[in-house]
Amino acid sequence: MVAALVKGQNGVLAQPKVVLSVRTEAAVDVSALLVTGAGKVRSDADFVFFNQPAAPGVVLGAGAALEVSFAEVPAEIAQLRAVITLDDSNATFGQFGAPVATVADLSGNVLYEYRIEGLGSESVVIALELYRRGAEWKVRAVGQGYAGGFAALVTDHGVRVDDTPAPVAAPEPASDLRVRTVPGEAALSFEKREKLDMRKRAVAKVLISKDAWGIRARVVLVIDKTGSMLKQYRTQVVHRVVQRMIPVATQLDDNGALEAYLYAHSFAKLPDITVAHGDEWAHTYLHLNGTHAGIDYSRIGGRNDELPIMRDIMSSLHPGDGPTLILFFTDGGFANKREIAALMREAAQLPAFWQFIGLGRANYGLLRSLDEMTGRIVDNAGFFALDDIDKVDDGELYARLLGEFPEWLRAAKAAGILR
Repeated sequence: MVAALVKGQNGVLAQPKVVLSVRTEAAVDVSALLVTGAGKVRSDADFVFFNQPAAPGVVLGAGAALEVSFAEVPAEIAQLRAVITLDDSNATFGQFGAPVATVADLSGNVLYEYRIEGLGSESVVIALELYRRGAEWKVRAVGQGYAGGFAALVTDHGVRVDDTPAPVAAPEPASDLRVRTVPGEAALSFEKREKLDMRKRAVAKVLISKDAWGIRARVVLVIDKTGSMLKQYRTQVVHRVVQRMIPVATQLDDNGALEAYLYAHSFAKLPDITVAHGDEWAHTYLHLNGTHAGIDYSRIGGRNDELPIMRDIMSSLHPGDGPTLILFFTDGGFANKREIAALMREAAQLPAFWQFIGLGRANYGLLRSLDEMTGRIVDNAGFFALDDIDKVDDGELYARLLGEFPEWLRAAKAAGILR
């Protein structure tokens, strides 16, 4: 019997060889990307298309079909992504009936069938993914359009589309950016990967506009867990904050991870947040009370005192270090205004920029006057408030989040704080 897949569903492939094909009203090309666990081809030889119809274990056959021999696929290859592209570059899949992707054995017996519904303006779609799970191979129904088009899809997977040397700086427009990819992205679903990619491009666009593309910086995330943040936790606003900060780390931090703290009267240093485990991290560590993953959240307290967490971060900063960007999310308070102001003046000597972000409607007091604070060698802090972060799109959020950081970088270098 034919197994009908729905988007995101997977199935086991017990056959040593299979044939992937597509039925569609439109004229299409079929291609394949053989990628490692990092989501990249090893070289252009891992890209199968009309002008290069074979790679180890994969052959482009007649009638928009890919023949796959699993035993011949190199051990370094973790996934094979089957792509369909419209011949007419001015057409879209929404103008035709839904394409149907199939997986069959060599005798022509269809094992799996996936009707790719819901396509609209797309002209290129990742239809199916074959991937390893231990010693076996499986198929996943993807059906994901690629926003940047075919050239962006293959270059984002590491394929060079021409013989021109790669540019040193990423070009405009943002849809053509070769944004940085970090370990763990290949483990995401295609929906999450596409959202991450769009957010990475938004981050890159801001950095380019500020002449800061290519900068590497440690990124630290601090989240308020005081009692007044109850609504932000209950409605999972803080969970979504984490997801939207991960792309910043992918484009700035050497290892693409976010260092993380929760604070109230005291604080807890948490495991780093990685691309592959962002959702799992948020559900494990974002709490106000109780004991979770061995952490006593009641010990951290329910009222705010920023001094301990700020001093702890400052103790990790040393003259001569590379830059650090601290993303500090809070709903205000900051009762020890005189002490915090003195600490910020002391911190101005260190290689870190403090970006404070207000969550919700609150009285932020001292934070609103950071830009006017005197007695600092450089302006080392910024603040903006978000009444509702969910109503701010990624472009605006990252523009505000990263707006002052490049200026601080230049000022810190001029002052000898950064080399």
